[in-house]
This record gives sequence, C-alpha cells and structure tokens, in this order.
Amino acid sequence: MGKVYVFDHPLIQHKLTYIRDKNTGTKEFRELVEEIATLMAFEITRDLPLQEVEVETPVSKATSKVLSGKKLGIIPILRAGLGMVDGILKLIPAAKVGHVGLYRDPETLKPVEYYVKLPSDVEERELIVVDPMLATGGSAVEAIHSLKKRGAKNIRFMCLVAAPQGVEAMQKAHPDVDIYIAALDEKLNDHGYIVPGLGDAGDRLFGTK
Repeated sequence: MGKVYVFDHPLIQHKLTYIRDKNTGTKEFRELVEEIATLMAFEITRDLPLQEVEVETPVSKATSKVLSGKKLGIIPILRAGLGMVDGILKLIPAAKVGHVGLYRDPETLKPVEYYVKLPSDVEERELIVVDPMLATGGSAVEAIHSLKKRGAKNIRFMCLVAAPQGVEAMQKAHPDVDIYIAALDEKLNDHGYIVPGLGDAGDRLFGTK
C-alpha cells in the first residue's frame, strides 16, 4: 500500500491558509501555489540518492556529495497541475516535464485522456505527478494509468489538498504510488468538491469561471 505523507511544515500551512481564503486573488493565489510546490519539492526529494565527488575548495581538496544522476520527471495533470511545475523546477531545474490532459465525460462522468506528452525515457525516470486537488481521485488514478501504460515504473503523486475518498481511491488503484499532500481535508460534498478545500484550483489559478 502506498504511503501517505502530510507535510505539516509551518510555512506550508501558513501559505495554504491564504490559498483557501476566497478573497485571495488570482495573482497571489498563483504565487502561493508555486511557493508551496517549492516547499513540498524540498520534502519530496529528501531521499534522493547521493554519490561522493572530490572538489577543490579555495583551501584544500574535499570529498563532497552530489545527486547520483537519478533522472526526475514532473508530470502536471492539465490544467491545474501547471500551477505547481515552476515551483518544483526552481529546486530541480534539470527535471524533464511531461503533460497528461484529461476531461470528464459528461455521460459517464469518468475521466478521458485527451493529451499525453512524456519524456522519451519515461521508464527510467522517477516521476512526480502533480495536481493541486485530490478529490474523488478519478483524474489522478487515470493519469497514473496513462503513465504506466507508457512504461513508467517509479511514480509519486503530489497535491495541495486531498479528500479521504481520493486518497482511498488512489491507494486501491495504485498501491505502489506514495502520496504527498499539504492537507488532508474533511470530506467531499454532493458536487464532488473538497470540504473545506479551496474551490476550483484551475479557475483560481487562471482567472476563469
């Protein structure tokens, strides 16, 4: 079963409060989402492997450490996931970025894949799938299915706010995927919105209704 990590760092929680506030405008909302993504990226990369190298400081030679060449990929779920990408790239500028686009079929209400563009060596990369919300879990589950169909093996999922139902759906469908979240909220309402949540992340990021 995939592990669930809730990041309770004070800076993350502080910024999350302002994201939740309905009076926070598009510009500030976008900046805060990016900042939280950077802070979460710091935590999610804690276990990246290191290797020793020799460097020469102004004083002497030293044995020091660098990342051991593990390839990373960031995969936003369109469109709201785009708001988290730049925040992660600030810390990991060499990561490749792929995209997965899904829409909800109005008849079946199931997510349908409409766009997938991934790095060519996706099977060799540690992938971080990002979306601000994990509500019913339908989109995240389908996005990860799309990645696995194309050879992805090492996948983590990162979001800002999750509902218990979404976490459960993800763990059931993808027990090999760890989930990283800034807040585990109370529930979903009758319209599938996370309560208390933060509304529609895509609309708030991009100023649409």
